Amino acid sequence: MFDLSSLGIGYGSLLMLGSMIFLLLTGMQLAFVTLIVAMFFAIGWFGFGALPLVTSRLYSFVGSYVFLAVPMFVLMAALLDRSGIARDLFDAMKVFGRKLRGGVAVQTLLVAIVLASMSGVIGGETVLLGILALPQMLRLGYNRKLAIGTTCAGGALGTMLPPSIVLIIYGLTASVSIGELFKAAFLPALLLAFAYMAYVLIVCRLHPEYAPLPTEEELAEDANVNYFKALFFPLLSVAVVLGSIYTGVASVTEASALGVVGIMISAVIRGEMSFSMLKESAKATMSTCGMIIWIGIGATALVGVYNLMGGIDFVETTILALSGGSVMGTVLIMMLVLFVLGMFLDWVGVALLTMPIFVPIIMNLGLDPVWFGVVFCLNMQVSFLSPPFGPAAFYLKSVAPKDISLGEIFSSLLPFIGLQIVVLALVIFFPQLALWWK
Repeated sequence: MFDLSSLGIGYGSLLMLGSMIFLLLTGMQLAFVTLIVAMFFAIGWFGFGALPLVTSRLYSFVGSYVFLAVPMFVLMAALLDRSGIARDLFDAMKVFGRKLRGGVAVQTLLVAIVLASMSGVIGGETVLLGILALPQMLRLGYNRKLAIGTTCAGGALGTMLPPSIVLIIYGLTASVSIGELFKAAFLPALLLAFAYMAYVLIVCRLHPEYAPLPTEEELAEDANVNYFKALFFPLLSVAVVLGSIYTGVASVTEASALGVVGIMISAVIRGEMSFSMLKESAKATMSTCGMIIWIGIGATALVGVYNLMGGIDFVETTILALSGGSVMGTVLIMMLVLFVLGMFLDWVGVALLTMPIFVPIIMNLGLDPVWFGVVFCLNMQVSFLSPPFGPAAFYLKSVAPKDISLGEIFSSLLPFIGLQIVVLALVIFFPQLALWWK
């Protein structure tokens, strides 16, 4: 019987990290990598008697009541993806960009804000905007990089805007109120969205050829849009979901169910509801939630074993030593770790692997875990667009015209990544941007 505890926590941490990297390089899924490594170290460090402690942590994760909000919001996104609500919303938003240079790009970002406030899932939102907005901007003669970057960055706003799934998973992992996280993320999310809009308008002002103005014929076509019909249902859904949470009428879980019912009623009234649409939406929801649960099980097991090994104290001591005891230095080192991990791992894995370790350190330093949740989400926002594995870029590539390469998408995103880093820095150095409501 091997005894890994003789290695000490330092070498044990290196062996654990090396084992994970090796298994990931074989092509094995993150969920199974973390579970295998967790079991190996539980038995090797403590013996078979530690296994019940690991399984008890798994039950606490999958049995959380708030976790029910995740499939509800994912289902909302799936129903939006398969109905005509998002398409009509995009057409109606033309009223904001009729005679404005760069107006269609601004319109795209406004639609992204509304869609993000309805579902909180970036995959479907990015694909929808890639189908609706990108072809229109290219047809109107918009600069390719501006059109691509706006579409992709706008689609990723679901990471930040409530009811963000990222915020919900963070709240579950860090044992922080999700309602408070939603309040805290609202202003930074809008700040990021308006930063995108300001960039678009400034660039179009400096380079008018980047965004030609619409012709009289196109303006005449826009006049035929039924704005009330197109805007009523989406805005009502946003009001029901976020309004019920912020006013305290409903919990996050209850609000998510209300949102699903609202979208389904909207689809019925519009004559779009069908059994096949409901079936496909349910399948997509099961697939996404299954992925989250399996990653959660593996990550929870791994973090539980690492905590038993004394990992949190080791990580805290190491980070504080590297930062020279500086509180801000500690936060910046954590941000660097999250940024690097986000380039290679799915955000669910990053959250579930790091937050149980980082959040106790943040609280020991006297920092607000709600603020740190917003900072974490902003960091993940950067990772969604960053090469080599930025998922938003791959989502857009799946529906973009064939002559748009993945390299062109990533290069188009560089200005928007820069804006994300600026907003991230502002929230780090000015916490009241997230804690204004306290």
